[in-house]
Amino acid sequence: MHLDFPYHVDGRGRSGQVGDEAYVRDLIEQVLFTAPGERVNRPDFGTGLMQLVFGPNSDELAAAIQLLVRSALQQWLGELIRVEGVSAESRDSSLTIEVQYTLLSTGDTTTVRFARPR
Repeated sequence: MHLDFPYHVDGRGRSGQVGDEAYVRDLIEQVLFTAPGERVNRPDFGTGLMQLVFGPNSDELAAAIQLLVRSALQQWLGELIRVEGVSAESRDSSLTIEVQYTLLSTGDTTTVRFARPR
């Protein structure tokens, strides 16, 4: 069992916990939406993704986001997952990232989707 993200106290008054699959999903979310420099002891952790969404919506921006996400996930979570695919969509005032990955410990392939307002 792992601590859940974001941290919370469960109904029993203990720290919330999750299994391996949910833990990896939480780690992916942290990598995607943490800005470099935000973590004191790991200043290069994260993607800076939220800064890119202020650019004009284009195929080039989507390609840059996909490359940025894939490389950050491989760098920070490469011992836990193998990234199979990344897609990014910026529509109106929201950014949606979809990540398909294989959990190395089990071989299970999963797709997760994250959406954030701009």
